[in-house]
Amino acid sequence: MPVLPRRFLTPQRLLWASVGAAVITITLKTLAWYITDSVGLLSDAMESFVNLASAIFALVMVTIAQRPADAEHPYGHHKAEYFSSGFEGVLIVGAAAGIIWAAAHRLANPQPLNSLGWGLALSVGSSIINGVLARAMFAASVVHRSIALEADAKHLVTDVWTSIGVVLGIGLVLLTGWLWLDSVVAIGVALNILREGSHLVWRSSQGLMDEALEPEVLAQIQATLHEFDHRTIRFDHVSSRRSGQRRFVDLHMHMPASWSLGRAAALRTSVEQALMSAVPGLRASIQLLPSDVEAHFDDPRDLI
Repeated sequence: MPVLPRRFLTPQRLLWASVGAAVITITLKTLAWYITDSVGLLSDAMESFVNLASAIFALVMVTIAQRPADAEHPYGHHKAEYFSSGFEGVLIVGAAAGIIWAAAHRLANPQPLNSLGWGLALSVGSSIINGVLARAMFAASVVHRSIALEADAKHLVTDVWTSIGVVLGIGLVLLTGWLWLDSVVAIGVALNILREGSHLVWRSSQGLMDEALEPEVLAQIQATLHEFDHRTIRFDHVSSRRSGQRRFVDLHMHMPASWSLGRAAALRTSVEQALMSAVPGLRASIQLLPSDVEAHFDDPRDLI
């Protein structure tokens, strides 16, 4: 598949594409369920409705996240993307509960299935659409460091696996004549997307609680600091956090007390620029301290 220029893979463009794909797949999967009366295909269609709601909410949150900092939000609006990921996870969990409820009723009273050939063809067609879009969104989520795009892509992949499971299950119904397999497949699908929804909720909660940067990013920061670390300069109290697309690191830089303020500030600027060049999207803040001065944290008076 040809690689599109980055300007065509912006979060907004891809999420608009996700909205359009959701509308198309809802139509295809609902039609597949209608002509077959398969509860497995019904579960597949219900997840596509979640795709649509999630894509719309993600589009809104990504737009908010890209707003510049203002007086009320001096650190920007980047965390809005975590609300999108959490919202999508909650919707997935709700869809899973609905699928299990419908499948349990059908399991107690199995029904014959109709026109399975057309139903399976429609389901496979919608899966191809979701698979192609998910691939593009995964690539863009890495480039833009967007958890909203990543969450939507993961949901689309879950949707693809859901459709594959449904197709295999209905194929087994055709081969064996066991109508109850349709309901069992639907319940299996629900448990799978329940797992994915729980993961998205957990991931967004960690982002809202200022989770530290990824280990590989912290290693890159330490490697960059090591380039400046020598007998007269040392660094400590390195702390980091993630906020949507933005990354932050704070640290102390110790240097000889005899240095002039200008010399110390010039070196600090060099270190900050090196860090931000090494790690895309990083904002570095460095506090200057003399070599013989240590910072003290967790003073009991600060907890009052």
